Amino acid sequence: MEPRLITELFGEVSGLPTPVSARVSEEQLPELRIYTVTADWNQSDLVRASRLRYSQRWTLIPNSKDHKSIGTVLAPGPCVPVSGELLSGLSPIRALRAVVRETGSHQLLEIWDGHGLRKCLNLTALDIHGRVYDDVQFGCLSWSGCENKLLYVAEKTKNPSTQRHDGESAYGTDSSVYSEDWGEGLTNKSTPVLCVVNLQNGAVSVLQGVPTDVSPGQALWAPGSQSVIFVGWYHEPFRLGLKFCSNRRSALFKLSLDGHCECLSGDNLSVSCPRLSPDGSTLIYLQGQVFGPHNQCLSLQELDLKSGKTSTLLDVVNRPQTGEFAGVYEALPSSCWSADSQRVVFSSAHRNRKDVFMVDRRSKKVTSLSYIASEVYGSWKLLTIQRDLLVVCCSSPNTPPTLRVGFLPLANEAMTWRTLQQPPLSFDFKWKFLDVTPAPEEDNTQYSGLNFGAILVKPSLYEARIPLVVFIHGGPHSHFPAEWNSITAGLAKLGFAVLMVNYRGSTGFGQHSILSLIGQIGSQDVIDVQRAVLTALQSDLTLDPKRLAVIGGSHGGFLSCHLIGQYPEFYKACAARNPVINAATLLGTSDIVDWRYTSVGFPFSYDRIPTAESLAAMLDKSPITHAAQIKAPVLLMLGGRDRRVSPHQGLELYKALKSRASPVRLLWFPEDGHSLSRVDTQADCFLNTVLWLNQHL
Repeated sequence: MEPRLITELFGEVSGLPTPVSARVSEEQLPELRIYTVTADWNQSDLVRASRLRYSQRWTLIPNSKDHKSIGTVLAPGPCVPVSGELLSGLSPIRALRAVVRETGSHQLLEIWDGHGLRKCLNLTALDIHGRVYDDVQFGCLSWSGCENKLLYVAEKTKNPSTQRHDGESAYGTDSSVYSEDWGEGLTNKSTPVLCVVNLQNGAVSVLQGVPTDVSPGQALWAPGSQSVIFVGWYHEPFRLGLKFCSNRRSALFKLSLDGHCECLSGDNLSVSCPRLSPDGSTLIYLQGQVFGPHNQCLSLQELDLKSGKTSTLLDVVNRPQTGEFAGVYEALPSSCWSADSQRVVFSSAHRNRKDVFMVDRRSKKVTSLSYIASEVYGSWKLLTIQRDLLVVCCSSPNTPPTLRVGFLPLANEAMTWRTLQQPPLSFDFKWKFLDVTPAPEEDNTQYSGLNFGAILVKPSLYEARIPLVVFIHGGPHSHFPAEWNSITAGLAKLGFAVLMVNYRGSTGFGQHSILSLIGQIGSQDVIDVQRAVLTALQSDLTLDPKRLAVIGGSHGGFLSCHLIGQYPEFYKACAARNPVINAATLLGTSDIVDWRYTSVGFPFSYDRIPTAESLAAMLDKSPITHAAQIKAPVLLMLGGRDRRVSPHQGLELYKALKSRASPVRLLWFPEDGHSLSRVDTQADCFLNTVLWLNQHL
C-alpha cells in the first residue's frame, strides 16, 4: 500500500491500449484477395499525463476455397503514432485519406494518397468558419461519391456585418454577449454549420438553408452528392446538455447544395446516427422519445429514399425474456451495413453484457454474433463492418481489450472469430454474473416483476475473508458491462473484491426497467444496490460483511452517499466523484434541468418555474437529508469545471460533515469536468481512493 506502488499499478492497468476505431480495405491480386485491417488505439501514459493515439495494420488472406473465412494472418506492422489527428476518413474508391489535423493554433485539412501528401488547406487561416467539430455528437468527415468534395461540421464565425468599425455592436461589445453552448463535454460548441470543401479548386463554403432553430451535425452525403443528410437538434428556446442524453428533440433533414431543406423524420422525436446502405437505397437511424429518461431503449428506423416511406426495423423492447435481445441503447458505428445492404450489425447492452447483434431487414430477425458459451469475453463492441468483415473489441473484467475479426456468416452458419491482437498482459482474478431479484416488498407495483444484475470480481489470491468494494455506475440510465475496467482491475490486484451493480433503471434490461426508476430515485435504486450486496454476501462466504465500502461517480456518487446515510452501520468507507447531494440546489446550475424534474417524477417543459412542491420532492430524494446519520468516512473528488453536477454539490456535503466532526476529505480538480477524465486526475483519484479504503477498512 505504498503510494508509489499503487500509482505504478494503476499506470499498468490503465495504460493498456484500447482499440477505438478500425477500417478495412481490400485488394484483388491475380491469384488471391487480400484484406487490410487498420486499427486506431488509445493508450494512457502517466509520464506524459496524456493519452496517446497510434495505428497498427494487419494483412488477412482468406482461404483459397472459401473467401469468407480467414486463412492466414500476417504479422502486424509497427505501431505508428498518430499526432494531432482530430478526424480522418477514407474515400470509397481510390482510398484517398482525408485528415483534419491540429498543429499549434491551426487546423489543417490534409489529403493523402499512395505517393504522400496530395493537398493541404489551412482551415484556420481561410477564416470561413470557426473550429472544426471532432466530437462524437456533431462531428463528421464525409467523402462525396465522386471524391471531389468533403463534408464536415464547424463552429460558425461571428457575422462581421453586426460589428461597427470600432469593434462594438449597437448593444455594446460583442465579447460580453452571452453565448449558449451544448453543456458538459461540449462547452466550446454553440452554433455548428455544415461545411464543404471542393478538392478540385480548394474552395471552402458554408452550406446555406439549414433552419435557423436547428444545430446540424452527424452529416453525410446523399446519393448523387448533390445534397447532404444531417441530424438537426432544436436549440430554441434554449440549449440543453447533449452528452449522455438520447432524449433531445431533433430531426433528420436533407439539404441540397443550392439551399433547399426538407425534414425527413417525424415531429417531436429524438433521432441520431443516420447510416446509408452501400447500394444507396436506404437510410437507417435511431429514434427515441423527447424528454423523460435521459437515456432510453431506441428504435431502429429505415427510410426508403426513393419512396420516402419510413418503417420500423427494430422496435423498443419493453421487457425482454431470458436470453432474448434486449433492445438498442447506444450509437451505431459509422459503418454498420452488410455488403448486400440487407443486414445491419451493431453492439448494445444486454443485461450484464455487451454483445454484437445482426438484424436481417427481410425477416427482422435479430441474431447475436458474439454470444458463445465457451467464450471468455463479457463485452463485445463493434468497431466497424466493411466488405462483410467485422472488426470488434472484446474484453472482460480480467481480460484487457482484444482485437478480433470475422466474416459475416451466411444464413444458418455460425460466426467464426480470429484474434488479431492479444493484450500484452493477462490477469488471473475471477469474475461472475449475479442475477438479483427484489424482495416482494421492494417490487415496483407499476412495473412489477423486474429483476436486475451485478458483476462480482474477486482477487485470485487472498487470505481469510475479502473486503468488498461496491462500485455503482452513474447515469442512472447507463450500464456496467462485463468489460475491462481499470479501476476494478486495480482494486482486484490490490486484494479487494468489487461488486458492480446494474440496478433497475440501467440500460440493457428493457425500457420498463428504465421507466421504473422515474420518480423513484433515492429509494428504488438505493434498495437495489443494497439487495445486490446482500445477494453477493449470501452467495459467496469469502466476502467479509464487516469490511464494506461504496464508491461511484455522478448518480453513482448520489447512491453511495444515500447508502452510507440510510445504512450507517453497514458501510465503513465511501469515495464519491462529483456526486449529486441536493437535487433542489442543483436545479439552477445543471446543464440538464429537464432531468432534474423528470428524475423525481415531474414532467418538464421549457417554461416550467420551480414550485415549493417540486423543490420539496427534489430535497426529499437527496442524500443531504441523511447527512446527520452518516458515520462512514467520506472521500469527495470534485471537478471545478463540472457543468452537469456543480462541484458545490460535493461542497454542500463536505460542510455538513465537517460541522459534525465526521471524517471527510475533499480533492478539488480545477481543470476537470464531470467525468474527471484527465489522465493525471484519474491516477490521483485512484491513489487517494485506495489509501482511503485501506485506512478505513
